[in-house]
Amino acid sequence: HAPTLACTMANPMTNICANFEQVGQAFAQHYYNTFDADRSQLGPLYNDTYSMLNFEHSNERPGQYKGSAAIVEKLKSLPFQQVKHRVVTLDTQPSPNGGVVVVVCGDLLIDGEQHAQKFSQTFQLMPTEAAGLAPGSYFIFNDIFRLNVG
Repeated sequence: HAPTLACTMANPMTNICANFEQVGQAFAQHYYNTFDADRSQLGPLYNDTYSMLNFEHSNERPGQYKGSAAIVEKLKSLPFQQVKHRVVTLDTQPSPNGGVVVVVCGDLLIDGEQHAQKFSQTFQLMPTEAAGLAPGSYFIFNDIFRLNVG
């Protein structure tokens, strides 16, 4: 699970996360540290029912995965042994129902290569209670990954 950093609601009537920047930064650090150490351990960050990943998705090359098992299987199947994510920019915004949008741009160092590949990744985090789970944490509702080429 993501670090237990509960959201402080700015206004209970609108249910907007007041500390969205802290939540987004803690999430990104945890996600990329876990991915770089052992991406097979990312399953608890996703939800079996609600999570979706678009990985370099297009009409010509479908790359859409739903549920934690399918998502982790895709991530484990990536054709490299070692990877290091270097976050260059991280933007966060609150979204309705206590959610947090996290947009990351950065560098990927794959299998010890010296020349990094640029990537962008967008996450929509939702409070675990939105999925009927124990409150106090978040899960990845949406995950969109794209290499920045061209």
